[in-house]
Order: sequence, then structure tokens, then C-alpha cells
Amino acid sequence: MGENMTFFEDGFKKNGLIWLRYIYFAFVGCLIGAIIGLAETIFCLGLNWIFKIRVGHEMSLLIAMPFVGLLIIFIFVKYGGQSKEGMNLVFKVDQGKSRTITYRLVPCMVLSTWLTHLVGGSVGREGVAVQIGATLSYRIGKKLPFSIPKSMLLETGIAAGFSGLFGTPIAAAFFGLEVLVSGAIRYEGLCSALTGSFMAAYISSLFGIHAEQFALPHVSITFFLMLRVILLGIICAFIGMFFSKSLQFMRNNLAKLWPNPYQRIFIMGIICAGLLALFDQGRYSGLGVNLIDAAMHGQTIYPWDWILKLVMTVLVLASGFQGGEVMPLFSIGTCLGYWIGSLIGIPPMFAAAMGYAALFAAGTNTLLAPIAIGMEIFGTQYFLPIFIVCAIAFLLNKNHSIYVLQRNLRL
Repeated sequence: MGENMTFFEDGFKKNGLIWLRYIYFAFVGCLIGAIIGLAETIFCLGLNWIFKIRVGHEMSLLIAMPFVGLLIIFIFVKYGGQSKEGMNLVFKVDQGKSRTITYRLVPCMVLSTWLTHLVGGSVGREGVAVQIGATLSYRIGKKLPFSIPKSMLLETGIAAGFSGLFGTPIAAAFFGLEVLVSGAIRYEGLCSALTGSFMAAYISSLFGIHAEQFALPHVSITFFLMLRVILLGIICAFIGMFFSKSLQFMRNNLAKLWPNPYQRIFIMGIICAGLLALFDQGRYSGLGVNLIDAAMHGQTIYPWDWILKLVMTVLVLASGFQGGEVMPLFSIGTCLGYWIGSLIGIPPMFAAAMGYAALFAAGTNTLLAPIAIGMEIFGTQYFLPIFIVCAIAFLLNKNHSIYVLQRNLRL
């Protein structure tokens, strides 16, 4: 367990009570989960308030995008410090490349994400959620009477942050264990990740934050259906890889084109606002929940919805606006699955659900979390196709990830 576990190894093990460390881990997980659950509730309620403000003012708020972009850059330049690295800072701490995660990451990321959503940026929210979780967990862990490995603290915080926002504790626990190092799960963090995840979900549920679940029409799982599901998984693998590479490519090249972050975000803010207004008056703004709901309720999904949502998410994030990538991945995967399903003979709503989980697997380079979230959102009765489509997307994505500093121990 490492030198930080000297207390447990030399104390409890010597007395045959090493199992007590798991009670301690569970207690720490509950403590961290409760605090992070409250923090995620504040963040989510703030987002919900912003979404209400936007109703009826979508186009007028898009005009403000370049100016709000300047404010976001000012916040990070003036007050952000290391926090401007965002999720990369979490990876650096786990890998020993940075010593700590500054508290200021939380308010800077929360405020900048709220502002991005206010003006209709095509971004998610989970990026901030897991950064909040990792930051608070890491800092709380340093104040505990008995030390815990930093990897365990980060995993617990990520799990609690994801769960507090999405209300999917099992998927969140696995995400926390998988995302920092793809291809290797450090099971010593399982106890605290699970308890932290369930506690955060419980706390946020007290304030009305729950996982959105969808009832799929009955689909008979046949051999020929599974062949089509495999094909869908292959397609999702390459689209997930394309999303990750496009995001990295645009970030690097926009930074070269406009080295000044103020100039970059202002010019790109004008471009992004214009494109979002042009593309069906903001259909691709925000989280993409509108597209997920449309697909899952049999409403209109256009063949180009997935690619336009992907393009707008890449452009907005690469410009310097803040938010997450996972919710857009869910939205892109849902639209892609719906469209591909209608082409290859899979019931579109069922295919949309498969795409939802599979693109998450391909984009984040994780496996167990996408399988779990597929079952938590769409039902355990579809375990087999969810498992297959996620496994294919995970195996064939060539180890690409939206997290550029993710360590990879896969073959």
C-alpha cells in the first residue's frame, strides 16, 4: 500500500486487525462523499438557475460569448494560478509531477463553467465536478489523523464528484478507479471510492439531483442484433478517437495561431457564437441533454446532429471556455447511435443507448464505468449488448483519451 500506510501495516497488521483499515477507509469515503455531495449540489443548482435564465434569451446571450470569454481568461490570469491546468493538474499530482491541488481551482472552474453555460457554450459539466471532488478530497485527506495514499484520495474524490452530479454511484466509483491509469485498477481504493460515491449521490439526491433514467422499448437480443451492435461499437471507437484527437489538435493549433489567450478566446467566441446561432438557433449549445431527450423520446434526430455537436464542443473547449467533455460525449454518442441504428437495422432508441455508453468508453479510455452507467441509465436487462459495445469501443480506440495526461498501461 506504500509508505503512507505504515500506520495500518505496522499497527493493525501486527495485532491481526488489518481489516480495521477498511472501516477507516469507509469512514473517510463517507466523510469526503458528504462534503463533495454538498459542493456538487451547489454547483448543479447554480447551473439549473442559469438554464432557467437562458430560457427565451438564447440568441441574445450568444452575442455576449466573446466578452464573457474575456472575463473567463481574466479570472484565470488574475486569480487562477495553477488552477488553469484543470484536470491536468489532478493527473500531475497523481503522477508526482505536482505537489498539491490549489483550493482556488474550485471557485475558478465553477465560475468559469457557469459563465460558459450562461452564453450557450457547447460544453459539459462533469469536468468541473470531478475536479471539485479531486481537489476537496485531496485537501481533506491531508488533514486526516492517519495518512492515506494520494492516489486513493484522488480516486475517491473523482468518484464522489461524478456521482454527486450524475447520481450514478456504481459507474462513478469505477470511473474514479479507472480514469487516472487506463488498463490498471488500483483496488485498494475501491472501499473509499464506493462509500464516497454512494454518500455523494445520497446527499445530492436530498436536493432533487437524480440520475435521469430512460425506459427502452423491449428488444430481443439475437445473434444478428449482436453483430450489428459490434459494428456500432467499432464505429464508436473511431469517433471517440476522432473526438479526442480533434480536441487536442485544435487546442494546440489555436494556441499557435493566437498565443495571446485574450485574443484567442475573443475571436473564437465570435466564431463559435455565430456558428451556434447559424446551426438551428442554438440546438448544439449547452450540455446536449436536448438531443439525448429527443432521441430517447422518438423525436427528430438529424443525421448531422452528432457531427455538429462534436465540432461545436471541440471549438468551444479549444478556445478556452470551460466545462466538461463527458456530457457532450453522451450526446454525440446518442445521436450517432440513433442514426447508425436506423441505417443498419437496430431499433433507433436502443442503438442510441448503446452509443451513449460506447462513446463514453472510447472517449475516456475506460471500460467498467461506461458499462455500469449504461446499466444504471438504461437497465440491467441490457447488460450483454452494453458490455459488448463498450468493450469493442474501448479495445479499438487505440488508447486515445480526452485526458491527455492519462497514464496508459494497456498493451
